[in-house]
Amino acid sequence: MRGVFAGFGKSRAFAVLGRALVPADRVLLRISGGRVGVGAAVGLRTLLLTTIGRRSGEPRQVPLLYVERGGGYVVIGSNWGGEAHPAWSANLLAHPAATVAIGGRTIEVTGRLLAGDERQEMWDAVAEYWPAYDRYAVRAEHREIRVFLLEPVSR
Repeated sequence: MRGVFAGFGKSRAFAVLGRALVPADRVLLRISGGRVGVGAAVGLRTLLLTTIGRRSGEPRQVPLLYVERGGGYVVIGSNWGGEAHPAWSANLLAHPAATVAIGGRTIEVTGRLLAGDERQEMWDAVAEYWPAYDRYAVRAEHREIRVFLLEPVSR
């Protein structure tokens, strides 16, 4: 199923649809503790990221596609190729401590913005999983899309 959506995921129509589905995905992931979401229904790995709002100081949640790498979770601040960086990425830069809900577990993480070769390596891994990210990068040519590694906090 993911393969079918990968082609559609590159389209502008998907960017519009994706933005419309985010609230539903957020609710499903919150209710299910990260077990069920819109992305998961079509075979995509999705987590629910909870950050602290950089302005409000309040918890903010967003569903994101992810790829596991280096013991953590790589997420991309594509904003579907929009002009601005997504708010969650600014929140993570301001307050790197966050949580992710995946498969019924909540995990404390620290977000780290990647740069250089490490960013490229992780970008390639995520774009292989979801090829639409390369299209989003073309649409967002005026900005470098942020790539984060969410690293679990050791207890």
